[in-house]
Amino acid sequence: MSPQSKRTASITLTTLPRVGRKILWASLALTPATLLVDFALHLGKTPLFALAAASLVPLAWLIGEATEHAAAHTGAGVGGFLNASFGNAPELIIALLAIAGGLPDVVRGSITGSIVSNILLVLGVALVAKGDGELDRTSLLGQLALVVVAVLVFLVVAVPGFHGDPNRHSLAVLGIPVAAVLLLIYVGAMVRSLRRHRRIDSGSGDESAWSLPVALGALTVATVATAIVSEILVHSLHSFADAAGFSEFFVAAVIVAIVGNAAEHGGAVVIARRGNVRLASEIAISSSAQVALLVAPVVALASFVVRPPLALSFRPIELAAMGCAAVFVAFVIRDGKSRRWEGVLLVAVFVAVAGAFWAAGDR
Repeated sequence: MSPQSKRTASITLTTLPRVGRKILWASLALTPATLLVDFALHLGKTPLFALAAASLVPLAWLIGEATEHAAAHTGAGVGGFLNASFGNAPELIIALLAIAGGLPDVVRGSITGSIVSNILLVLGVALVAKGDGELDRTSLLGQLALVVVAVLVFLVVAVPGFHGDPNRHSLAVLGIPVAAVLLLIYVGAMVRSLRRHRRIDSGSGDESAWSLPVALGALTVATVATAIVSEILVHSLHSFADAAGFSEFFVAAVIVAIVGNAAEHGGAVVIARRGNVRLASEIAISSSAQVALLVAPVVALASFVVRPPLALSFRPIELAAMGCAAVFVAFVIRDGKSRRWEGVLLVAVFVAVAGAFWAAGDR
């Protein structure tokens, strides 16, 4: 490995001001407070929504902190994979809960929104937070290509769903081989990607880093807590959305997607702010690829157990948003450089897409 490659792969652990870290550690108490309000005090949906949203902030910091410490041992590529995996667990849990609640459009909308928000919003904010920096062009373009491939595979079920009932059982059955293909593509791509990162990445050797077991343990605890809080927030969010007059699709594709991935989003931005835009970009893009190739098919297959079965019959606007977002970001980061103005552009595009989702309304 060349000296430049070593510098690029290195993870530098920086620290927040001592007071700030103490506040974040202390604010983790908001999670049990949210559980207390939800199960014992019953103060109403609006204060519950606010408290749950606030409790996701320190969890976001903890996931980002633990991921960066883990990446000090594994390298940026594997670190990004770990963050995406742990960060997408709440998305999977929320989706299965929504299926059991008979909300298939919410599930498809949240999957769409998760992919689009990670590609555009999270990456955009991370670039704004860091400014100029180096990106792993090969890895990122490869994962964006996987998102485009997933969208093309989705067409097998989506096109028949353009007419008639998009939730009919025959479409769900048609989605079984589609889900199997997506999972095979995901496994093959991730094995290849992780092997590549093992060759080119190295840990920083930072003696202040947590041990790998401690970092993974913190990730696990933070992910479980995030899943619980996200579920509470989503249930309280619908009352808020109804009062605000939002469509169910907009709530799912924008609000639920952002809230369900809040910890993951925050973790990427915190890491970028610390100067590690390479790891932050890996988190954002690998998360989108993982939602498209792992979360979506797993949810579709698991729905046959949870019931009712979910058909991956995405709307044209959802397919267009996912595919176009991936292609646009690939064009922006094609030179392997990050710039603050590019981050602003990505965030602006996300706002435009969110506006399109609002205008589209329900199916």
